[in-house]
Amino acid sequence: MIILKVIKNKYFLTIIAVFIWILFFDKNDFFTQIDLINKCKELKKEKNYYLSEIQSDSTQISQLKTNLNELETFAREKYLMKADNEDVFVIVAK
Repeated sequence: MIILKVIKNKYFLTIIAVFIWILFFDKNDFFTQIDLINKCKELKKEKNYYLSEIQSDSTQISQLKTNLNELETFAREKYLMKADNEDVFVIVAK
């Protein structure tokens, strides 16, 4: 009897209707919020990755600016540069 009175109460029905509307039909519904939270976590991981890459690149740049041997090694490996009296052979593994 008491449960039936609560279910027929207009305020109770209004609260349930608003809750259902917010949960499923609103622009910022529950599922959208979950997707946004997951995307935020993914973007934070990407940010940390790029910050670590920036740090390692900055370290490499400072080493290249100060050490000529390091600069020569970098140029030979990355850009296939060579001295005047030598030949460079590139071997591609399949």
